[in-house]
Amino acid sequence: MELGFFTMPIHPLGRDWRQTLKEDQEAFLLAEALGFREAYVGEHVTDLAENITSSAMFLASLAGRIKTMRLGTGTVNLPNIHPAHVAGQIAMLDHLLDGRLNFGVSPGGLLSDAEIFGNLDADRNAMFVEAIEAILTLWTKQAPYDIDGPTWKISTRRTLSPEIGQGIVAKPLQKPHPPIVVTAVAPFSKGVAAAAARGWDPISANFLLPKWVATHKTSYEQGCRSGGRPVDFGHWRVAKSIFVADTSEIAREYALGPNSPYRHYYKSLFTKLVNNGRGNLFKEDPAMPDEALDFEQVFNKLAICGAADEVAEKILAFREQVGPFGVLLYAGHDWLDADLARRSMTLMADEVAPRINRALASAS
Repeated sequence: MELGFFTMPIHPLGRDWRQTLKEDQEAFLLAEALGFREAYVGEHVTDLAENITSSAMFLASLAGRIKTMRLGTGTVNLPNIHPAHVAGQIAMLDHLLDGRLNFGVSPGGLLSDAEIFGNLDADRNAMFVEAIEAILTLWTKQAPYDIDGPTWKISTRRTLSPEIGQGIVAKPLQKPHPPIVVTAVAPFSKGVAAAAARGWDPISANFLLPKWVATHKTSYEQGCRSGGRPVDFGHWRVAKSIFVADTSEIAREYALGPNSPYRHYYKSLFTKLVNNGRGNLFKEDPAMPDEALDFEQVFNKLAICGAADEVAEKILAFREQVGPFGVLLYAGHDWLDADLARRSMTLMADEVAPRINRALASAS
């Protein structure tokens, strides 16, 4: 099992935006120093807490500073952006990162983003499919393209001048394009199966109950088989909120206490998703009414904390429950205490991951 990093940071309202951006950059730099394989960042335009507005721009700010770790958009919310803009920006980013880009995409989950971009009442899943098809066409076909979709009409036929390079969308460095990953937040996700069938790989979200994460294993396997590709769970990424400390007492206070950034993170997500009709993500029984949801019970099922040996045991138990994913994405949270936050990532890389891999090796 390899380590990665995934953050859709939820910072307390009122913190200096410059400070939180610097903090999030430092988390990426630390992840590389600790040997993490890859790191992803999310984006939202209309959320002052989840305040990275462009995952591509954020990753571009790390170009030249991150030397070996792969970086991923986590995710570009395709219905909100013209496909030609995405194609051009992601192609440039792939060059800036020397071909170490993973292209994470989704229909977008924040309803206020959908509203401000005018697609709140649209079929955003259909727009997502239309957009990714257009982007792949722009990367793999020759101008003038002539893409005639229900949402976007894309052509440079009237202005094409190939002798001077005008009217041509730039191609990524990786051929035919960067690896594509999709974030899965729904139980029994049809998107996971569809993505796997096309050669893309899933990230299971860290705010999904273990019971529902386990359904992604079956979806991924079905998708791989229908697409004629080998079933390799090494490509399945699972995000998880984890806090490791030198003692159990420190870990529990920081991760579970009343002022915990982990508690703040999940309280914000819980409120947002339940209010937006997505409370099913937190229910063991889909028939349960939203009013019966208990935040404390949900929170305790989603956050893992403890000393290194405890956390290793909990992650092994989680992996036994959900299936043999290949990459554990350590979820980023606000650095209420920067020293403890850095120590947690360090212990995760230096002590927890080796314990897990020794246990997996001895069991094989």
